Amino acid sequence: MNKVFLIGNLTKDPELASTSNGIKFCRFTLAVSRSYSKDGKRETDFLPVVVWRAQADNCARYLKKGSKAAISGSVQTRSYDAQDGTRRYVTEIAADEVQFLSTKGEDGEGDVDFDDLKPIDEDLPF
Repeated sequence: MNKVFLIGNLTKDPELASTSNGIKFCRFTLAVSRSYSKDGKRETDFLPVVVWRAQADNCARYLKKGSKAAISGSVQTRSYDAQDGTRRYVTEIAADEVQFLSTKGEDGEGDVDFDDLKPIDEDLPF
């Protein structure tokens, strides 16, 4: 079983991009505090997250640095060849669901209009 549930804050604004096939994806890093402390100090992990398709559009539009989000998904590892010829490995969280716990503009500017969210079930095989 490979299932992850996280709640944390974005460390910077999300980045929206597309694959060469035109599939949109969004990347962001989630700062998640551990439930235990070391020497009386809480520790934080900084976890890279990737979101695909319509959910990627929603994340790019409504999340920003500091936004609190809950995600569920799985841990994935991929590799690529760097420019210097070495093999690099990346471990990231592939989010299936993202819940916006706080959004852009806590002052009301840019808040989520839930009627404007894109459906996330497009292109599903079932």
